[in-house]
Amino acid sequence: MMDDKLTKEEIKEDASEETIENAAEEMTDAETVEVEETAEAVRLSETEAEAVFEAILFTMGDTVEISKLAEVAGLDLRTAKKILRKMEERYQAEDRGIMLTQFDSAVQLCTKPETYEYLIKIAKNPKKIVLTDTVIETLSIIAYKQPVTRLEVENIRGVNCDHAINKLLEYDLITELGRLDAPGRPILFGTTEQFLRCFGVKSLEELPELSTVQMEEFKAQAEAEVKIRLD
Repeated sequence: MMDDKLTKEEIKEDASEETIENAAEEMTDAETVEVEETAEAVRLSETEAEAVFEAILFTMGDTVEISKLAEVAGLDLRTAKKILRKMEERYQAEDRGIMLTQFDSAVQLCTKPETYEYLIKIAKNPKKIVLTDTVIETLSIIAYKQPVTRLEVENIRGVNCDHAINKLLEYDLITELGRLDAPGRPILFGTTEQFLRCFGVKSLEELPELSTVQMEEFKAQAEAEVKIRLD
C-alpha cells in the first residue's frame, strides 16, 4: 500500500511539473508574440515615415544620415532611400519653396535658391564668402588630392598656403581629417559637406576631372603671384 501511495504522489508531482513546463512554454510563446508585435508596431508605413523624415529634417536644419532616418522609422536602408527620392521629386514642384538635398550618405531639407531674395528681407544677410584665385586654387588641390597635407599643397602651388588654408577652414570648406603617419605627423586636410553644398554637388564623385594642364596652370599662376610680390 505504501508503494502504491508513493507511486501516486510521484505521478502527481510529475503531472505538476508537466503542468508548470506547459505553462512556462505558453508564457514564452506569448512573450515571443508580444515582442514580434512590438517590433512590427515600430515599423512605420511609407506615408508615416515620410512625415517623420520631414519633421526630423525640418527640426535639425542640418544634414542627417540616411541610416539614422531608416533606424528611427524601423525601415531598411533601401526603403528609406526610396521614400526620400519620392520626397525629393515632390519638393521639385514649382509651388514648393523647399528642396531635399543629398550629400553622400546624408540628406538635408533646405530652401530653394529662387527664394533667396525674399528670405533676406526677413532673415539677416548670410556671411558672404569671398574666394580669391589663390584660395580657389588651394581648395581645388585639396578637393582632388585629399587627404593631403599643407606641404603637399605648397609643393604643387609653389608658394606658402597658410593664408589660403586658414580662410578655407574659417569658411568651413575644408577640415582636418587626421594626421599623416610620417615624421612630424603633419595634418591631413579634406573637404566638408559645406564644400559640396556651395559647389552644388552631391558627392566628390561628381566633381569634373582635373587635367594635368589645369594643374600646370595652377603652378603658373602661383609663380606669377611670387613674381608680383617680389617686384
